[in-house]
Amino acid sequence: MGALFLNSSSSISPVVLARVPEKRGCSLSRRNNFSLVRCQGGGNVIKTIGSFSSVLSPRAAAAAASSAMSTDHGAAVVVENGSLVLSPNGKTQAENGIAVKELVPYGGSQSNSSLEMHDVPDVGKIYLLIKAKNKEAAMGRLKNEIINTELFKRLQKTYGKSYQSFMLSKLVPVVGNVCESDLGLSGDIAETIAKEVDVIVNSAANTTFDERYDVALAINTKGPCHLMNFSKNCKKLKLFMQVSTAYVNGQRQGKIMEKPFRIGETISGENFVSETPPGLLPILDIEKEIELAFNSKEDLENNALTQKMKGLGLERAQQYGWQDTYVFTKAMGEMMIDSMRGDVPVVIMRPSVIESTFKEPFPGWMEGNRMMDPIILYYGKGQLSGFLVDPNGVLDVVPADMVVNATLAAMAKHGLAQKPDINVYQIASSVVNPLVFHDLARLLYEHYNNSPCVDPNGRPIHVPSMKLFNSKEDFSEHLWRDTVQRNGLLTMASSNKKLSQKLEIICRKSVEQAKHLANIYEPYTFYNGRFDNSNTQRLMDIMSEEERRKFGFDVESIDWSDYITNVHIPGLRRHVMKGRGMPS
Repeated sequence: MGALFLNSSSSISPVVLARVPEKRGCSLSRRNNFSLVRCQGGGNVIKTIGSFSSVLSPRAAAAAASSAMSTDHGAAVVVENGSLVLSPNGKTQAENGIAVKELVPYGGSQSNSSLEMHDVPDVGKIYLLIKAKNKEAAMGRLKNEIINTELFKRLQKTYGKSYQSFMLSKLVPVVGNVCESDLGLSGDIAETIAKEVDVIVNSAANTTFDERYDVALAINTKGPCHLMNFSKNCKKLKLFMQVSTAYVNGQRQGKIMEKPFRIGETISGENFVSETPPGLLPILDIEKEIELAFNSKEDLENNALTQKMKGLGLERAQQYGWQDTYVFTKAMGEMMIDSMRGDVPVVIMRPSVIESTFKEPFPGWMEGNRMMDPIILYYGKGQLSGFLVDPNGVLDVVPADMVVNATLAAMAKHGLAQKPDINVYQIASSVVNPLVFHDLARLLYEHYNNSPCVDPNGRPIHVPSMKLFNSKEDFSEHLWRDTVQRNGLLTMASSNKKLSQKLEIICRKSVEQAKHLANIYEPYTFYNGRFDNSNTQRLMDIMSEEERRKFGFDVESIDWSDYITNVHIPGLRRHVMKGRGMPS
């Protein structure tokens, strides 16, 4: 079996080709040996990559086989001793078997991703597409940012002194770039991958909300086009999967269903009344948007380029009904995939806000500050006592491992069926298990009240209850009062005027930073959409009880009080803060 995974950023984009011996099946119960592949990227990028896994029960597999046999691809499914094997053209496993192995990824933070590999000895090669000067530089990054990390400690323990040689026999760094039309691959490597690949997963994204328009378009919109073009050369391809975000739904409100975007579709166009003449409806031309960004970039001076291109992205996004450049360019990427796919089966995965793991590889694992985490950390350190947010609004959060498991289930289902259609899955909690902001604020207070951070002198930092503001004016006034009081500016003003002026400058900068953070988050802290996940729930229905226990993604079962106070915040303090600010 071959599986190709692309995960790009401005600096590193792993292409993973997993080869599995044809004569071996996959048992869901075999989970003894696994590793985590973490690929550190540059810039603000978010990546979650997936695989092809046998998460269907024998009965569900039989149903999938029946469905697959009715397609033009003529696939058959063989289920033996708990293993699931996909054999093209009805051939037996020994003749032409494709073992559906457990290659389980774990989504990382804004600057990296992780891939957990179960049954590692059965994986042949994993090719990592890395943006580097040469092969030596790519190998250096592979060792420093993946192999020699603490997340591989279980595998290190298993293989001992042979760990390095084992990893280098599996992981192959390849110099390339997903933003290039040919992915930056040399002819020989491209040909090898095209011959072997069964499943392509693209999770490349630049997630900076106000990124430069040209930069975001290059990764979020043009990147999927390059990958879909490459997929047309893959002779054994069973499935193309795009990892997107639930927030591509833009400024839609109410219950938002799991449906794909069509080329040229806009959110603002949906909001027009039916009597509006067709000629007045906003029509999105993606090629013209790319041309606009390119021409605007050429016309700008270097010192004005960044801010102007950021402003252009936000302007174009809001004109068509999206809140920022990130989700707008991701939505256009989905549109391009649908328009280019032809007979290629496509699955779109749309997780909401991905946070720390629920159970696997261990509870609370994460890297880097996720969406709500800067606020949590500032609050715990006594630097932020309130925020701009709708107290009765909902923060749609899902643990990373649940996103991974849902991805695996979707791959197993549609990789077997091989129907040339497009399916959308939203992994989200806002409909079935909403986390309300005022409840989140209470949980933060309870955690830090019971387990406070400490200052550099080891003294506990006591925090007040978090105040929630739905007015920018009230929030700004609170920020200034709180900052002045916390830094003793009024007391300093009466005793040392010169020092007081310096302190005032520091306070104003602190307030401006908090206001900037609130402005960026405002479209999400006042978001009125709720993501339906009916398709995702139906994936669970075709899994056995044992499979749901091992590969569960039931967001409705999450106890937010336990997850926030006992899993997420401790994980944030342990894995992101590295224990800083914790009692010795």
